[in-house]
Amino acid sequence: MSIDPAGRVLRSTGSPHSETRRHAPIRTFLYTDDGVTIDSVYDPPAVVYEASRPPSRDLVFVIAHGFTGDVDRPHVRRVVEALTRYGAVVTFSFRGHGASGGRSTVGDREVLDLAAAVVWARELGHARVVTVGFSMGGSVVLRHAALHGRENGAGADAVVSVSSPARWYYRGTAPMRRLHWLVTRPAGRLVGRYGFRTRIHHRDWNPVPLSPVEAVPGIAPTPLLIVHGDRDGYFPLDHPRMLAEAAGDHGELWIEPMGHAEHAVGDELLDRIGDWAVTAGG
Repeated sequence: MSIDPAGRVLRSTGSPHSETRRHAPIRTFLYTDDGVTIDSVYDPPAVVYEASRPPSRDLVFVIAHGFTGDVDRPHVRRVVEALTRYGAVVTFSFRGHGASGGRSTVGDREVLDLAAAVVWARELGHARVVTVGFSMGGSVVLRHAALHGRENGAGADAVVSVSSPARWYYRGTAPMRRLHWLVTRPAGRLVGRYGFRTRIHHRDWNPVPLSPVEAVPGIAPTPLLIVHGDRDGYFPLDHPRMLAEAAGDHGELWIEPMGHAEHAVGDELLDRIGDWAVTAGG
């Protein structure tokens, strides 16, 4: 896949999967309610040959990447490639990431970025929207679903949260202590800008946003899938279990043999998520 950073259209230059034919994606900038430009890409459903189930034409996945990710990262594109076999995919770079404007608020104002992407997905003609978030993006899809109901054009019809924290300010693992240094220290924010293409806001949250575990009860009756790795180095298993308990009967929990977020999720798991979304997103 070649991506023109200044343009609106992406065209495939590589060899397609032996069972798929790809249409050209569309790239554009969206505007959030607070005026931030969000770099966004739409991938139509793949034309699948020899598949047991063709992709759904009315279903679209909206992918919310993890902290320091963006639409051009290989691990994000791999998720896109897998899910286009089940429906269309919209992905975007959160504020402060990649070519998007603004600065990262590490999960707070990012709900507005996701809402803009969901509205765009519906404007493209898709009746069913499934949000899929990873790590920071996993917390964003939970808060977004609680704040935007299914009756709202910016809301989702089903939600998948992968490797999300349950509560804020967690520092119980070495990777999370490093992340807090990156976010809270001037030297860390310089590393984020020049090492990870991530521009981080210097201000603390004020007010502190609704935590993921506090948001989850407000998602019902929207179907919710919580996915977490049993070898996650960032958030131990008490996080997904707290989320599942808060979700009650409307949530489903999968504990998987994997590590953390997009880098760890395998093709087989992505296929299962796609199957779940086709059913739950209806």
